[in-house]
Amino acid sequence: MSDIETRVSTGWKRLASTLVQGAREDASDGGTLVNIPPTRGSTVLFPTLEAMNRMDGRSHAHKAVYGAMGTPIQHELEKLLASIEGGTHTQVVNSGLSACTTALLAFLGQGDHLLLPDSVYGPTRRFADTMLKRMGINTTYYAPLATREEVEALIKPETRIVLAESPGSHTFEVQDVPMLADVAHQAGALLFLDNTWGIGVFQPFEHGVDLSIQALSKYPGGHSDVIIGSITVNDEGHWKTLRDASIQLGQCSSPDDCWLTLRGLRTIGVRLAHQARSALEIAQWLKTRPEVARVLHPALEDCPGHEIWKRDFTGACGLFGVELKPDISVAAAERMIDGLSMFGIGASWGGYESLVLPTTGHVRRVTGEGGPKAATFRLHIGLESVDDLKADLARGLDGLAGVDQ
Repeated sequence: MSDIETRVSTGWKRLASTLVQGAREDASDGGTLVNIPPTRGSTVLFPTLEAMNRMDGRSHAHKAVYGAMGTPIQHELEKLLASIEGGTHTQVVNSGLSACTTALLAFLGQGDHLLLPDSVYGPTRRFADTMLKRMGINTTYYAPLATREEVEALIKPETRIVLAESPGSHTFEVQDVPMLADVAHQAGALLFLDNTWGIGVFQPFEHGVDLSIQALSKYPGGHSDVIIGSITVNDEGHWKTLRDASIQLGQCSSPDDCWLTLRGLRTIGVRLAHQARSALEIAQWLKTRPEVARVLHPALEDCPGHEIWKRDFTGACGLFGVELKPDISVAAAERMIDGLSMFGIGASWGGYESLVLPTTGHVRRVTGEGGPKAATFRLHIGLESVDDLKADLARGLDGLAGVDQ
């Protein structure tokens, strides 16, 4: 097994005990359940007004004046997530998109300037182009692999946030996060990171990130049955700003969704190790296929930003992209996707099932043009047999030969 093959699946080892032993009830007074039960409720009763007034909701106390401030299981989930991300505080919100939007709304105001990578999650782009624009917040897009000088040229006096998404979830460029952090901090701005692809294998705060965003619906939930997100910080001032904004925006998550996510986190290490190994094996196999022009997996040498991945990441996950040869039409690629039997067609990823999604032609603001003209698609590799997945893809790719392109 090569160093890369070993590396993609071992990044979770140091967190294994934390994942299993963390976020449990105190057993000092006797026996306790292995899993924390969900505490459901909206109204909180207090013996006196004085006792009620002591609870302002800004901490992660297990009691608050109202259920929307959080429940015991939410707070335990938040503590475990902060530990995984290497931060001090985490706020759980109701979706991955809410994690993006709440973070931006908490720290941006009228007249501020935001830098977004051209590979950013589509709904985040839409939020910046519509709601933030209406609020008087301006957005500039930068190339995901822009140099320091190119990013510095886009910084304005009113720049407050530089956001990174590394790797991009459609085009898989690995960004130079430490460089972006340095540029942002030199300008008095903050660096936010959508770290969903890199959960557990990229430690954001060790690389200068100020705020880390997670779509917990992906690998932490792990079973495609929960919508939930999180925001983690490593600074008390940032925590106060984030917590106040989250309360004002009504951000929380149901006890049942928190319970499902906490349960998923217990096994994320073994799931991701298996899925990462399987994904790399399939990615390397796809590189040998004559129909494939390029495989966009950060652990492969020809993937944009591979050297940065080797420098900064301790592993990988099961999501990567495939670019077909230019003579294969988008229509032919879509027929191939429709014919796959082991891969479900779905927009999400991170569950136990394998998925496929076309990714051709994403708009690029930096160049004013669309994305790759060749047919591209994204694969998420689940827990199925690698041989079965390869056979399904082989049938689909074989079917491209001799068809009307």
